[in-house]
Amino acid sequence: MPPLLEVDDLHMHFFTRDGVVKAVDGVSFTLEPGETLGVVGESGSGKSVTALSIMRLIPEPPGKVVSGDIRFRGESVLTMTEKEQRKLRGNRIAMIFQDPMTSLNPVHRIGKQIAEPLRLHKNMSRKESLDAATELLDQVGIPQAADRARNYPHEFSGGMRQRAMIAIALACGPDILIADEPTTALDVTIQAQILELMQEIQARTDSAIIMITHDLGVVADMADHVLVMYGGKAVEFGTADDVFYRPLHPYTWGLLDSLPRHDVDDKGKLCPIKGQPPSLINLPTGCAFRPRCGHAQSVCAVETPGLVEITPGHMAACHFSDDENFVEQSGSCVTRRP
Repeated sequence: MPPLLEVDDLHMHFFTRDGVVKAVDGVSFTLEPGETLGVVGESGSGKSVTALSIMRLIPEPPGKVVSGDIRFRGESVLTMTEKEQRKLRGNRIAMIFQDPMTSLNPVHRIGKQIAEPLRLHKNMSRKESLDAATELLDQVGIPQAADRARNYPHEFSGGMRQRAMIAIALACGPDILIADEPTTALDVTIQAQILELMQEIQARTDSAIIMITHDLGVVADMADHVLVMYGGKAVEFGTADDVFYRPLHPYTWGLLDSLPRHDVDDKGKLCPIKGQPPSLINLPTGCAFRPRCGHAQSVCAVETPGLVEITPGHMAACHFSDDENFVEQSGSCVTRRP
């Protein structure tokens, strides 16, 4: 039986006047029912474009899948007709978008927008779908849900709009929920409630989750596997324990070192990654992370490292990830292991 989702060597490029933006440049992973995949990396690393490519929501042109494939339950999403893709989106695969203010329709009431996928995909009546929308608003922590369902997006706070977006995504009980920074605008109490709700729905429906976030704490708490992206490529992949406790790529070390720590000497300093992410139009030769890597050597400038399995299920794209001495000695200015 094929995996629930397969992303196979995906290359999504944007063709602009300034050049070709290689937003996603050879990303592969699989997703099984009930599994949570965390996707992490700095802004511009290709996380959201990967998600939008799965949903087939990138306009073509300027975007184009240059090569690779995306398969849902063994069927290629790229060869589906637009009608087939509409049946998939919001029903079998749903997405919580990063910016609710631009994702919600300002001229329709919140309840109607949550009810719409239920009417389209579940053939509910107007009353049934609005009742279900009210219940969903209550589930995501909106007080006085029946009254709030009649509000417009501008009458909601930023956090409430985000919760409304989550309600829309969860409405049809999707097989795959793609969450692009789903808790960005929420306070820590509501954030915990939303994550708990997502986990409850996952346990009940055996759905899979792709969690795209900058919050490594959320990933550590929720993810079974972690995909680390940089410059449109996957640079490390493994179980959450592997990536957090036995990281193999210097970029992953940098991400972990950038986190505040409570279990080290208070004289320790944060170690931000120096420099800026690369231009996806004009990537550095060899390893894209080389200009910012304190461990780069001459081979890094001429050879692009491939994603190689170092230990069972744990992969990294670094010329030296299989060198135990390099991995052990190339720690951070504080410590990179929890």
